[in-house]
Amino acid sequence: MILTVDGVKWMRILVVGGGGREHALVWKISQSSKVSKIYCAPGNGGISELAECVNIPATDVEGVVRFAKQNHIDLTVVAPDDPLAMGMVDALQAEGLRAFGPTKDAAMIESSKVFAKNLMQKYGIPTAKYKVFDDYGQAVKYVEQIEYPTVIKAEGLALGKGVVIVNDVYEAKEALKAMMVDKVFGQAGLRVVIEEHLIGSEVSVLAFTDGRTVIPMVSAQDHKRAYDGDRGPNTGGMGAFSPSRVYTPEIAREVENRIIKPTIKAMAEEGRPFKGVLYFGLMLTEHGPRVLEYNARFGDPETQVVLPRLKTDIVDIFEAVIDERLDKINIEWEDNAAVCVVLASGGYPKSYKTGYEISGIEEVLKEPDIMVFHAGTKRIDGKYYTSGGRVLGVTAIAKDLDTAIQKVYQNVEKIHFENMHYRRDIGRK
Repeated sequence: MILTVDGVKWMRILVVGGGGREHALVWKISQSSKVSKIYCAPGNGGISELAECVNIPATDVEGVVRFAKQNHIDLTVVAPDDPLAMGMVDALQAEGLRAFGPTKDAAMIESSKVFAKNLMQKYGIPTAKYKVFDDYGQAVKYVEQIEYPTVIKAEGLALGKGVVIVNDVYEAKEALKAMMVDKVFGQAGLRVVIEEHLIGSEVSVLAFTDGRTVIPMVSAQDHKRAYDGDRGPNTGGMGAFSPSRVYTPEIAREVENRIIKPTIKAMAEEGRPFKGVLYFGLMLTEHGPRVLEYNARFGDPETQVVLPRLKTDIVDIFEAVIDERLDKINIEWEDNAAVCVVLASGGYPKSYKTGYEISGIEEVLKEPDIMVFHAGTKRIDGKYYTSGGRVLGVTAIAKDLDTAIQKVYQNVEKIHFENMHYRRDIGRK
């Protein structure tokens, strides 16, 4: 039961997840006049200042449903990929609870790259040419006769690290062995997609959709590689900026008509209507835009630069999506720019140590238009400590990208923890 006072709803909201994306979501939800209480499962050090963190893993479907029922949660926002793929939204809905996010069937557009590629092929949605292999020997034979560079993708969810660009047959065989034989991504790598390497500028476009109406958000660009100059291994994301410098209104119209709307229509025709946020990872090639990947949820760290630019109450949007009345809402954005730099533990995305005290956050937060979104942090006795690979995301807002870049790096320098690593070229693409 949603409590109403003087015609205003006072909602209890639960956000599932504990990273920088979830901190950004909690921060945005906290600005809504309709919300009286926010919970987060499991949350993190920074989220604990805005929400009550509950010790339930994001993948504990039964635990989340039980908590939502017992605490009379009015809306649960399921943010990460794993619980969506596991059917958390379905489980909540089965108990009569309102949830924002796609069902398990719809989330397959991210949880199975094979499903996504076959969907695009079937409905004529532009993407890279590809082949699918579940036999290691056949995959090895194939990579011995193709041109390079090429791209090898684990089929399933791999924390954003299951995509490898290989430059020769030796690297290809190494990647295939790691995924299919050594099982570095577990079950996610037992089947692989090998596809052509596209050249161009990458752009991320997130869109709200209720299964029929789809409204794209402002554009963004992510930096996946660990080191400056797009070198090193893939990560979950080392920074992002919005808007993209290359995503023109003309390209946006083409993407909406050839990719975004056809995808939503295709999912409906497949009997998997998609309701929530659909992320389109795009490559702008000389032959037009192509889909690199879909994500069935808000991107991380794109969310940390997109949501600060959102003017409309995000809870209104969530409710419009759930009730399939997105066509009745006007979503507005600030005419500005945002840049997020991720501060990571030294060694990430491979082995790294945690437990280091973090200093300087309070100093940064004294500045206007600066946000510090926590990802891998714990709060103990009022102090913050590192507890993950990606630790913090520092976001700056300014009138243009260049000003925002200057501002964010001035503030990043104020934060310190042992072995802190970050890229120094975020936003320069």
